[in-house]
Amino acid sequence: MTKWSELPRGRRRAIAALAAVQVGLAAAAWTDLARRPASAVNGPKGRWALIIGVNFIGPAAWFRWGRR
Repeated sequence: MTKWSELPRGRRRAIAALAAVQVGLAAAAWTDLARRPASAVNGPKGRWALIIGVNFIGPAAWFRWGRR
């Protein structure tokens, strides 16, 4: 396994940028879920809170199918 310090600078920056995008998407989705009334959510809010935690797929699914 390659250590973080052994990765080229460009690859470290790309990984950091993707991680920042992932965290930003998840934070936006969780914030939207928390502020949205249960009647405006397709399914249980608890289930959506867990789904949002699944990398890029969860927040994308929330914004596509989770809201009414």
